[in-house]
Amino acid sequence: MADLPPLKEAIARHGLSARKSLGQHFLLDLNLTGRIARAAGDLETGTVIEIGPGPGGLTRALLDQGAGRVIAIERDPRAIAIQAEIADAYPGRLEVMEADALTVAIHDLGEAPRRIVANLPYNIATALLLRWLEHAPAFERMVLMFQKEVVDRLAAAPGEPAYGRLSVVTQWLCRVEPLFAVDRRAFTPPPAVASTVVRLTPRAEPLAPAKLAFLERVTAAAFGQRRKMLRSSLKSLGDAPLLLEQTGLNPTARAETLSVADFCALARALEENDGTGPRATAAEI
Repeated sequence: MADLPPLKEAIARHGLSARKSLGQHFLLDLNLTGRIARAAGDLETGTVIEIGPGPGGLTRALLDQGAGRVIAIERDPRAIAIQAEIADAYPGRLEVMEADALTVAIHDLGEAPRRIVANLPYNIATALLLRWLEHAPAFERMVLMFQKEVVDRLAAAPGEPAYGRLSVVTQWLCRVEPLFAVDRRAFTPPPAVASTVVRLTPRAEPLAPAKLAFLERVTAAAFGQRRKMLRSSLKSLGDAPLLLEQTGLNPTARAETLSVADFCALARALEENDGTGPRATAAEI
């Protein structure tokens, strides 16, 4: 472990008070950051990508865990100096990018295998994940902290209240493993919500054949009116009876009862019928 000042001392010296506008809640418990880093597995080869490292608690843990190369993306210029100190303590192993992660093609950074390990800013966490899912094969795994409600949605099964569009798209591309809860008091300042760490492992092949644009459209229609039967909720896609006949799905079923494979079947049928229309946005999912 490198000889670095305590995190609280580094924060005070650099004036790095958490800013609500950036969704900042600093994780200072090094035992906890070490647990997150270990959940990512062997880090010696390839590239570890961290988003919003702030004062560097998780950055230190990743490097202490043996990460051969870490790329930390930070948009807050106040944190860059702290990250530079960490880079000096681990020569040649940490690269710091001052950038907004929403604008970075993360799937192209560094050498494979790529792993994303991050305590994500909650105000952009879902938007970031959806961008990464579009390039899921580029990553070996993602170990991420979200607010608990988001992880519930990621992992929910058909029939569960949290099951929805985010569940379908994520499980179509990844295996989802909720790992452990993080007490809000572990953060400075404490967030208003509970947090959970989850591990996402991209599948070698999607769970079932489909194209993302069509899968987004059928989930948007079905869950947009989730209390309605499919024969009603899918009307916005065109010929709903034809889609249901082609897929063999019960017209009186509701979106919350369909499996990921069922939604993929609807996506293939919609594509076959030359369906067109706008893609869903991250905010809508």
